[in-house]
Amino acid sequence: MTVVAIVFVTLLVLGLPVGFVMLGASMAYFAINPMMTSLVAQRMSSGLESFPLLAIPLFIVAGAAMARGGIADRLYAFCETLVGHWRGGLAQIAVLNSVFMGAMSGSANADAAIDARTIVPVMRARGYSNAYGSVVSAASSIIAPIMPPSIALIVYGLLTNTSIGRLFVGGVVPAFLIAIALMLTVRWTARRMDLAPARETRARPREMMKNARAALWALAMPVMLLFGLRSGWFTPTELGAVAAVYAFFVGVLVYRGLTFRETLSLFSESAVTTAGVLFIIASASVFSLILSLEQVPQQLITALLSVSENKYVVLLIINIALLILGTVFEGLAIIVILGPLLVQVAQGLGVDPVHLGVVLVFNTAIGSLTPPVGTVMFTVCSITRCSVEDFTRAFLPFLAAAIGVLLLLTYVPALVTFLPNLFF
Repeated sequence: MTVVAIVFVTLLVLGLPVGFVMLGASMAYFAINPMMTSLVAQRMSSGLESFPLLAIPLFIVAGAAMARGGIADRLYAFCETLVGHWRGGLAQIAVLNSVFMGAMSGSANADAAIDARTIVPVMRARGYSNAYGSVVSAASSIIAPIMPPSIALIVYGLLTNTSIGRLFVGGVVPAFLIAIALMLTVRWTARRMDLAPARETRARPREMMKNARAALWALAMPVMLLFGLRSGWFTPTELGAVAAVYAFFVGVLVYRGLTFRETLSLFSESAVTTAGVLFIIASASVFSLILSLEQVPQQLITALLSVSENKYVVLLIINIALLILGTVFEGLAIIVILGPLLVQVAQGLGVDPVHLGVVLVFNTAIGSLTPPVGTVMFTVCSITRCSVEDFTRAFLPFLAAAIGVLLLLTYVPALVTFLPNLFF
């Protein structure tokens, strides 16, 4: 195991993608016994032989189609009528829009990229600093990994044999709590920075209804997802196929925002994203075999329980460790590597795996915004040309709000488990 750790750290320091880091460390472990090297290919192949994995590319395609099909513009207009008259109205619109877009894209990077390209230029033109606009776009994107159909929740559910339907429903209340916390933070920072509303007067009911009707096809998708799961009409995998067909129907025939060229680009982008996710899962399946052979889960459980047998103390330690790991590891990699291990710890402490899954995914989402390896941070900064230093300074109030919600979700499990228990 020492050889694995050395190779793992070395490859990580060299800057290789985390999928290659795990695969390289695994190859080093099995190279000691050449007779076992064939296990690597076999394990990678078997790790992808799972029907529910089809949900990942399907939801990625659905999210990309919804984002490109003219839906974003209608959602912005609808959100403006709701919160545009508040102080810091454009920032409030960005947060509220992420609630709706998160229910379509399932990816923080996708949601952040849309906001960075569309609303940040408008914010700059209205007198907002580039750093503040970049931070709002990035911070609001952490709603997407919690709101169904979250790609991260699908991966966690597959790896830990946790009901994806329960995870989807369990993410609804936390997603709205995150949105409320971010909107309160925007309100506080907007007062300090004296940011003007996006519009001078409150929208009239007639205007609200007009924009709501225009965005109705987009707003119907999250309702369809939850209703389909609750009624038992669709499994999460089948729901991905329905969502993809629905997204293309709306984008091509209703809003007419998807052209043939856009569709080809959409499929290309979705294929690259899917390949990256599945390669990480395949590499992690080999790496998890090594952890199992070396009895790392049992050692981890023993180590955590030796600190305390109080589940709230252990959960605090786990949260702190994950926040630190999130600064140097990509979120999906943390979920793939540590998810199955932490579920075993949680079971020993009587923690609901759905509760742990939502907390774990949200924790890693926060990590995606923090330097030095925050993927969402770099996505937004590369689009808006914002320096990491300026981003980090402007991000601190939003980081405090996100950690506050994380602790609330950790220590009030009912916020996560109430709806799944009610639905199922």
